[in-house]
Amino acid sequence: MKPSRNFEDLVDLVAILRKECPWDKKQTHQSIKDNLIEEAYEAIEALDAGDFDEFEKELGDLLLHVVFHSNMASETNTFEIGDVIYTLMDKLIRRHPHVFGETIVDGEDQVAENWENIKLTEGKKSTLDGLPGHLPALIRAQRMQEKAANVGFDWPEWRQAWDKLEEEIQEFKETLNQNDPERSADEFGDILFSMVNVARYFDLVAEDSLRKTNRKFEQRFRFVEEKLKEQGKALKDSTLEEMDKFWEQSKKEES
Repeated sequence: MKPSRNFEDLVDLVAILRKECPWDKKQTHQSIKDNLIEEAYEAIEALDAGDFDEFEKELGDLLLHVVFHSNMASETNTFEIGDVIYTLMDKLIRRHPHVFGETIVDGEDQVAENWENIKLTEGKKSTLDGLPGHLPALIRAQRMQEKAANVGFDWPEWRQAWDKLEEEIQEFKETLNQNDPERSADEFGDILFSMVNVARYFDLVAEDSLRKTNRKFEQRFRFVEEKLKEQGKALKDSTLEEMDKFWEQSKKEES
């Protein structure tokens, strides 16, 4: 078999692997579910790095999982790849009546509102249905807020969201003197949720912002470690002043 650009060839290739490769034959939906999550994060990492060659490869890995899971499901007559494609197309057509029907919309906000309302007619009990509980907390907070905003549950402007953030910060500060870890955790969570809300008004994605800061911290911290190592020192043998000096140096080199 040789590589091609044909989707059906990929489906055939996966079917062959499933029948003839000992590792592929052994897998189940459960055994590779974490790999699906891993591949999604690798795709995001490549995208954030602006590495579109790698991004292309990671999208391929994601596609492999879609085809592989569909192949396994076909073995038990649960569904097959054609059902996956049909269900997706049916949903997209149904939720875009402004493209495939007679509905008239006035901008993307109305599209988002219609999307949520159509989902409710499909049997969803809540606008928030469909958000996986295992999503990273910042992503889930932002998606919940976006969904609520799409149906009108939102502050009119960012300043009111900011006032709410300041209120939550004050409540958290008050708990720090009360020796109540559980309440402090609750109030801290409220701060994070409110910060996500403020960010949303400026089209900032909280998860992306924190991921960027994490990378920045890691680069600077590794720089500090390396500089101390060049002096024959370990972190535990260095003062905070020494570490901070290299920290500031790393910031200057970045700029």
